[in-house]
Amino acid sequence: MSQGIQINIKKYPAYKDSGVEWLGKIPECWEPKRVKSLFRLIIEPAPKNNNEELLSVYTDIGVKPRKDLEERGNKASTTDGYWRVRKGDVIVNKLLAWMGAIGVSDYDGVTSPAYDILRARKEVNGRFFHYMFRMPSCVSELKRHSRGIMDMRLRLYFDKFGDVVVPFPSLPEQTAIANFLDDKTAKIDQAIAQKEKMIALLKERKQIIIQNAVTKGLDPKVKLRDSGVEWIGEIPEHWEVKKLFGVCHFVRGNSTFSKEELLGKGEYVALQYGKAYKVTEVDEKYEFYVNNEFYKASQVVNHGDTIFISTSETIEDLGHTVFYNRNDLGLLGGEQMLLKPKSETVNSKYLHFSSKVFSKELRKYATGIKVFRFNINDLKTIYTPIPPIDEQNVIVQHIELQLNKIEQAMLHQQAQIEKLKEYKATLIDSAVMGKIKVSF
Repeated sequence: MSQGIQINIKKYPAYKDSGVEWLGKIPECWEPKRVKSLFRLIIEPAPKNNNEELLSVYTDIGVKPRKDLEERGNKASTTDGYWRVRKGDVIVNKLLAWMGAIGVSDYDGVTSPAYDILRARKEVNGRFFHYMFRMPSCVSELKRHSRGIMDMRLRLYFDKFGDVVVPFPSLPEQTAIANFLDDKTAKIDQAIAQKEKMIALLKERKQIIIQNAVTKGLDPKVKLRDSGVEWIGEIPEHWEVKKLFGVCHFVRGNSTFSKEELLGKGEYVALQYGKAYKVTEVDEKYEFYVNNEFYKASQVVNHGDTIFISTSETIEDLGHTVFYNRNDLGLLGGEQMLLKPKSETVNSKYLHFSSKVFSKELRKYATGIKVFRFNINDLKTIYTPIPPIDEQNVIVQHIELQLNKIEQAMLHQQAQIEKLKEYKATLIDSAVMGKIKVSF
């Protein structure tokens, strides 16, 4: 295995049929056990006015103190009536257990009464069961035991969870397996983190390339002058600086077109919150379904238009743009705007890349708490550098070439991340299910 993660694979000398479909064969010295024979449901109310650590369980990171991750949810005003949790207890989010929202707590504290708290009946290694309960094959079995008519309404109650049969090695083996996985998964996670850091650096590099190209051009020897706009800085002396309303038409997603006008042009691409969807029919209200999801659009988008999103769930994404370069007709969502160049002296793609830079300036006009918005009049007053059209065309070609190289590098890093994640999942499954033997 790459990344310096080496494993000496061994097998148990003999295996036996567990008698349980999802387990298959297990080491001969292991036993299949029902969860309810290993854990019991605990209901231990926390005292009033307590100062206990508030804990939550997450599908991606397991059990963590809420104070460390308050941005993930609302902070409870009081923990009176919550359940008390002890180190080693298993916390189960009944609503999301089928997605892996289950884990062993490394903390004493309290948690929401919406969760189930399981405490071991006998001495076990909590980390072993943490790995087991969260691995995909076990999560699938938990889903099978959950109740509900559809995924989003599934509930895993202990009377069903308790019937799930799991592999049960000796305590020394549990500890050895947990220690083995702690070590190996930490190394895998470190390798993943390094690649994610590389992707972040590549993203920064993309922004630098765009920033430099649309504000300084490509000639390192060109004479510069002060643009008069603080965030733009110096620009080539032959460039202009204009407000967007001077170079663009602004169209909100609220115009009306007849069904005949739309349907007479064939297949459509509907643009909603920056995502493109193919649709084959649009009714007179510009409503359509894609993969059984409902959408509404209200503006025609032509090839080459720059689409600017006027709302965002995160301030970092505010002002994200999507250059629509398909040959199909499109539809624009109500929370989007079109920036249409007023003349052929502005390249739409150059405008798109420029927007990647001026969107930062636009953020200071953002309003909202959870969903941020800006006004179209604020967008109109934003300045952007405008070089001659021939230079715009060259800049666009340069940016696209450089970004394509970076995108390929990012895809390579992401592919390696996916392989590492797959390897991690396979390693956990192999160790916890006894497919490989860990020395103890």
